Amino acid sequence: MSTTLASEQQSIIDALVEEHGDGIRQQAESGVAQVARYWRDEDGSPEEMSLFCKDYFVADETDRTRLLDRLETALATTTGHLHEIRRDLRRWTDLKGDDMPGMDDLLATFDPAPDLSEQYFAQKLAFMAMLNFQRPDLETMLSEGDGWDSDHWAAVRIAKMFGPRIPKEVADDAREVGHRANKWVAEFHVPVGSMVDENGRTWFEPDRKLLAHWLIREALKSLYGESDGLPGQRALLKVMGRHIDGSIPRAIMDGSATGSWNPQDNTIDGKSPGELVGNERYERWLEQFHLAQRIDEHCPEYPTALARKFQWHREIPELEVESLLEQLLSSPVRGDLAKLMSSRLDRPLEAHDIYYEDLFESRPQEEMNALVRQRFADHHDFQSKLPSLLRELGYPDKQADFLGNNVQVEIARGSGHAMRPGMPQYSAWLRTSSLEKELGWAGFDTAMHELGHNLEQVISTHFVPRPALRGVPNTACTEAFAFLYQSLAYQALKVEPDSKAPDPFHVDSIQCLLASCQIAGPSLVDIRTWKWLYKNPDADAASLRDAVMGIAADLWKQYYEAYFGPDTTHVLAAYQHMVAHPLYLADYAIGHVQSHQIRSCLRDRELAAETLRICSIGRLTPDLWMRRAVDRGLDVDPLVTDTKAALQAL
Repeated sequence: MSTTLASEQQSIIDALVEEHGDGIRQQAESGVAQVARYWRDEDGSPEEMSLFCKDYFVADETDRTRLLDRLETALATTTGHLHEIRRDLRRWTDLKGDDMPGMDDLLATFDPAPDLSEQYFAQKLAFMAMLNFQRPDLETMLSEGDGWDSDHWAAVRIAKMFGPRIPKEVADDAREVGHRANKWVAEFHVPVGSMVDENGRTWFEPDRKLLAHWLIREALKSLYGESDGLPGQRALLKVMGRHIDGSIPRAIMDGSATGSWNPQDNTIDGKSPGELVGNERYERWLEQFHLAQRIDEHCPEYPTALARKFQWHREIPELEVESLLEQLLSSPVRGDLAKLMSSRLDRPLEAHDIYYEDLFESRPQEEMNALVRQRFADHHDFQSKLPSLLRELGYPDKQADFLGNNVQVEIARGSGHAMRPGMPQYSAWLRTSSLEKELGWAGFDTAMHELGHNLEQVISTHFVPRPALRGVPNTACTEAFAFLYQSLAYQALKVEPDSKAPDPFHVDSIQCLLASCQIAGPSLVDIRTWKWLYKNPDADAASLRDAVMGIAADLWKQYYEAYFGPDTTHVLAAYQHMVAHPLYLADYAIGHVQSHQIRSCLRDRELAAETLRICSIGRLTPDLWMRRAVDRGLDVDPLVTDTKAALQAL
């Protein structure tokens, strides 16, 4: 800070203290410093900043409470309606149905308020909030937040809502880059109808396409229910590997190939595959990084994408997240789990077995499709029966009707997702996948996951203490409920457990640890790749591809090879979130850990009542939210301990 600027700030503070008394000094120092950090020449001269601070500083506590109410209402209204407008504009690119190529993209990228963030500053609303309400850093929030009441937390959330000041042209590019990455991911369906395994067998109908990586993974998992599914799994893993390294033949992707595709040696009818897809995946990934670099320039508080993700959005320190992931992967209980998995499969484990989670009940895909068909004809039927389903899960009639009728079900182009209501008067949106004329097991399983999100979203919109606290602290917290409700999929289909089946809590503990470790590796790939990018900012797509595969190989050797054997496909790099949603994956691993902590807490409590209680806490920090939810901060020990107990019981 320059001497002139420091002197100007001090003169403003002195003037405010002279007018309102020494009791407001700390508030004035904090508020003026926050305004000065973001004030630019175009906002006015130093004299105009001084006048603004003197005119809009609120010294009286009662008046500051009234201001908080006004800002809370104004911002909830603005952001809420815009959220719904933007969702509606994207519906043609997000959902299956009528296509108008090009036109739909233009609608999806149209933003009715493209420079809203900057207008908050230009029209001084952001400065008014920053002047009067504290904007603490994460360290302060973690150390002091437990002593704050709902009003204090609301003031913090309002003050931290503003910034960074991203120029309109950068915000426009961010929208374009994000849309381009999401669209590329949503449309990367690998045709597997011509795929043959090591024995020359085909596994899918001729026109079948599988979305990478999600539906390739789900198809691979479904083959655990087939007595002879191993060759098909090996072939699908190789397909996934070729998606990762870009060696899928172009003729396979565009449908021009007519022969049998052997992904193992990458031949079509035994011949050279011709042109390959190449590094498209890594070009999209690099676009995200270069966009982040441009945003970095305008983020003095959070000067890298990593800082923004961990310090600002996730509100868990980076080192703490990495430590949690490494604790999961280093747990000795994984060795005992691997022995159990191998005994269940009656063979040594292979690389694709990181996706093997249903150790105790695995049924063929068509049998599961039939069970879904008996209960829910299609996604419309699923939506109409949501209130009844919630009653079966323990919700009282009024709550079941309210929650079930506030969720709208649609079929997505991609794997599925949930969208929260922008305001209480809107519904939450559940998007899942579907077979041609029925929901199918994969669509239903995804729908139960998204329903967990939707229940959190509706509850945390309607029942939190204040509008500024709507939602949950971060994505991992909502993933916790998504995983919890996804684990109830068999119950929702009224599948009676076998009388000889293990304790469901033991089953859930084992499956949760497996799922946590399966995603922890890709999460570390994601984080370490971004660290690599910041160290190698001039890298091209080929270099990025090699780095990603190298990072995946190193992590496999360190944390997986002892249990699953060697991996030549770099499967830890498969997740498409890395391209479309950078640095997101760790939320899944954290969400699994949180989900188990919540599930453990619910063992002797009612699911519905506890879901309502926990999702009504509001947007505190994740650690504090967990302590108020289950009397313990984020911790892997309960999951590891319960898994050990489950293995001993088995």
